[in-house]
Amino acid sequence: MRTTPLRVAVFLAAFASVHFTHGAASAADNVPPPGFVALFNGTDLNGWKGLLASPNDNPAKRNVLSAEQRAALQEQADENMRAHWKVENGALVFDGKGRSLCTAKDYGDFEMFVDWKILPKGDSGIYLRGSPQVQIWDHPVGSGGLYNNKINPSNPLKKADKPVGEWNTFRIRMVGDRVSVWLNGELVTDNVILENYWERTKGIYPTGQIELQNHGDTLWFKNIFIREIPR
Repeated sequence: MRTTPLRVAVFLAAFASVHFTHGAASAADNVPPPGFVALFNGTDLNGWKGLLASPNDNPAKRNVLSAEQRAALQEQADENMRAHWKVENGALVFDGKGRSLCTAKDYGDFEMFVDWKILPKGDSGIYLRGSPQVQIWDHPVGSGGLYNNKINPSNPLKKADKPVGEWNTFRIRMVGDRVSVWLNGELVTDNVILENYWERTKGIYPTGQIELQNHGDTLWFKNIFIREIPR
């Protein structure tokens, strides 16, 4: 049966209505919907890598490393990852002490879902193509904005966060340099340009890793699904 844009939209709405009801881990957790793949398998860190230590924690620096340098630094980063990220009850759990968790693969245009949970005063985010970030935090303005933008909008359109300690769901769509974010089914960022935090005079990188940001807080993530969008 041919998939039409309307059919895809109906599916996404139906998926969201079910997906947003998730709280504790269930049998349906970490099982991707049709057309998506799971970035997290619910059992281990397969498919993920650690973030390189500063000053190589950004694309501009990483891109000039030799293959040998990068491999050696990645080995150290993965050791740090295993010390501070673990899987409990079908969720990725960060202890607040190490560095960010990164996809082993780079992505260009994509649509993704991710569930997240924080503690009071928690602060985190989702880096897109290695760049900050779709904001996650316990703050009156709410999560889902492009926090590091200076020229384009950085705050979300509304606060759609659930109470701290409950699971929230992002749907993030990135095409070209523009990002849209839905938080718990509410549009909070509408087709906004994501600026290049690392090199302000340049546009955002065409591809890069997705990162679950460390900001010194205990964090939980699950149901991380992605669909690549052909260019």
